[in-house]
Amino acid sequence: MNRFIRKSIMLFTLLLLVFTSGCWSSKEIEDLSVYVGVGLDLAEESKFEKSINAQGGHYPKNNNFTATVQIVPRIGPKQENQKNAGASEGQSFLNERLTGDSLFQIFRQFALRRDRPLIGHHLKVIVVSHELTKKYSLEQLLDFILRDNDIRPSSLVMVSHGTALEALSSNEPGEIPAFYLKGVVANAYRSNKILPAVTLAKLDGKMQSGSSFLLQNVLTAEGEHKFSGAGIYKGETKKWVGSLNQIELEGLSWITGDAQAGAVKSYAKPHGHTVTYEIKSTKTKITPKVQGDDIYFHVKVESEGQLMEDWSSPEIPSTDTYIKELEGQFADTVKEQIQQVLNRMQNTYRVEVAGFGEQLRIKYPKVWKKVKKNWDETFSQIPVTYDVKINIIDAGSSTD
Repeated sequence: MNRFIRKSIMLFTLLLLVFTSGCWSSKEIEDLSVYVGVGLDLAEESKFEKSINAQGGHYPKNNNFTATVQIVPRIGPKQENQKNAGASEGQSFLNERLTGDSLFQIFRQFALRRDRPLIGHHLKVIVVSHELTKKYSLEQLLDFILRDNDIRPSSLVMVSHGTALEALSSNEPGEIPAFYLKGVVANAYRSNKILPAVTLAKLDGKMQSGSSFLLQNVLTAEGEHKFSGAGIYKGETKKWVGSLNQIELEGLSWITGDAQAGAVKSYAKPHGHTVTYEIKSTKTKITPKVQGDDIYFHVKVESEGQLMEDWSSPEIPSTDTYIKELEGQFADTVKEQIQQVLNRMQNTYRVEVAGFGEQLRIKYPKVWKKVKKNWDETFSQIPVTYDVKINIIDAGSSTD
């Protein structure tokens, strides 16, 4: 390479440096309040709010709900007193609460009591109390969050059986509840009792479509949390109308084809000893049929997996006949789960949250246009049949 080319490259490189823009408008993360969780509960003013209001620090508002913001505090010599800000000793998060009737205004009120502005780019989880969503629709409660460009549409939405504050609290040292809840959702590859993640983007689509939908249900006791079933939201009102329990959520996963992992327990005949099947894969097909004005659905479920537990004593040899008997019993257990969730949808709550309407729309679009307005009510009268086939492809390690 001659001297002219070398100098030309150096000059070009220097010019690139001149025109490369820097982060002139950036803000150091230490100067921001990064919130990772938001909880919405029935209105209950804190002692702080009551004291401030008594001193004339109130502003015009109705007490419709209380918002909890979970903040990850900064670490260093300038760290604020966590105990006074809402965190106990050993906690890695702060839960700050304010009450009002506008979530956006509440967020701006935090600017009056914190030296660092809130930033929502890292929001992970939004938890709404089922009691609050009996009173107000999710469309109303989450309108600001869905409009705010600072909040990622990948943020997860869940419903709490108790208060959202409880779901965003923890006694475990070093644990940040918002991260914990997001992490449990990721365990869906281990169990079909966990609802597929419902993000803000997916929730917005469900609400805009007018169809009924589910949110993962969170239970809290002694500062610990457990996922158990799902909250049902009516498409027409976007309000909570009831819940599916764990067994019913399992039944739903077989209908939707989400049962790609998990365990099916049965009691082998005639002695009633425990046997357990591990799901490895599942194929589900929902077939709509239309005859005149009558609509029918048939669900075909096929699953492959392993025999993972057998309490027979002495152990029964894993012969072809024995395996076939177990396959039939596991299939019967799955059928019971499917029947249970269908009964909940069609008779108890009169909602459709399993995707039957979507399959009807795809195959019979003209029929769907006629029935979609009152689909939940229409579905409650539609016969649904189902077949389940379980195939045990491996009996695991054995002492035979």
